[in-house]
Amino acid sequence: MLTLVAYDISEPRRLSRVARVCEDYGVRVQYSLFECRLKEEEFQDFWLKLLDEIDEREDRLVAYKIDARSAKETLTAGTMVCSEKVVCYVV
Repeated sequence: MLTLVAYDISEPRRLSRVARVCEDYGVRVQYSLFECRLKEEEFQDFWLKLLDEIDEREDRLVAYKIDARSAKETLTAGTMVCSEKVVCYVV
């Protein structure tokens, strides 16, 4: 399943830790937005790691799960700056 994970982290050290966790599970598509293609059990592990890094009183995480049909209909335009990790999807 395709999941978009976005975050707003108020403290720079927590921000760095959250970004590192996200880089282990997905591809950065915007500064605080990652595309992740994960099985449900992988996603649960990922989400728990993220929850360990944030302060729920100050920070925000959101995960948008997108089903296969909707993921195939995703439109993109313009350039994309990726992290060092290169992942290719063939649809």
